[in-house]
Amino acid sequence: MSSDRAQVVGFILLPDFALMSFAAAIEPLRAANLLAGRQLYRWRMFSAGGGAVRSSSGSLVETEDLPSAPEGLDTLFVTAGGEVSEWSSPRVEAVIRRLSRLGVRIGGISGGPYLLARAGLLDSYRFTIHWEHAAALQEAFPDLRPEQARFVADRDRITCGGGIASLDMMHMLMTERMGEAFARQVSDWFLHTHVDTATGPQRGSVAERYGAHHPALAAALALMEANISAPLSRSVVAAYAGVSERHLDRLFAAHLDAGFAERYRRIRLDQARRLLRQSPLSITEVAMATGFANGAHFARHYRARFATTPGRDRSAS
Repeated sequence: MSSDRAQVVGFILLPDFALMSFAAAIEPLRAANLLAGRQLYRWRMFSAGGGAVRSSSGSLVETEDLPSAPEGLDTLFVTAGGEVSEWSSPRVEAVIRRLSRLGVRIGGISGGPYLLARAGLLDSYRFTIHWEHAAALQEAFPDLRPEQARFVADRDRITCGGGIASLDMMHMLMTERMGEAFARQVSDWFLHTHVDTATGPQRGSVAERYGAHHPALAAALALMEANISAPLSRSVVAAYAGVSERHLDRLFAAHLDAGFAERYRRIRLDQARRLLRQSPLSITEVAMATGFANGAHFARHYRARFATTPGRDRSAS
């Protein structure tokens, strides 16, 4: 695109959208205009119905009513947060499908890629989504595989996990248009001195999250996290980590507050809780997706872990 005219970036905000993710995407546009001394970018905020949309923190952002075919947009981001069950918006899906056919670059921030998937706009594309929503997306759309990346730009799609990764994504977009030196000025404006790459991780490493710095233990935990629906045996995990089963048990006892079986069950139950809150799967389907033999078995362990039933936890979310 020419750098002589102002590019127009649109944001569709869904109720309970991730405020930090949105702010980290829109504020660099303002800073770019200020630093350039001219209007490089214009932005518009939309919602289905218009008016004030409440963010994840309760702050309100005024929006325009989303027209059936917004004109003049170069890029349009769908920004979502909160619960997947609240993201149903045939109107939004129809608009982004229409604009994609017209050549507008379509993006999703935080939970936004889920709506792109539901609109059929991620088929054959590389993409990412916030890690909290990844399991729900994969259960709903088994043929899609989100990448564990901070953001992904693939042809006329751009998706971002959200949070401060939105700053990294905007750095990339400004580099495309204005060059690396100018993009660096914008990042420095926000004290964002370490601009991460697109493929950087969304979460801390297994060692950081569990406080497990022994390489065999970290390898075991990573394998367990990657095998939720069909839990692996202790012998398989030990062989993968390169230790005996007895030594694996000693590592869990020495470095973690739970043994192998209990820790594996917690990992699966934490995933189950995310699915209950983030997906339309039935409780029985969630139980199967997280490796429990039946609903009763799942409910018993769920109550022991969270002091509530799966049904009550879903109703409260």
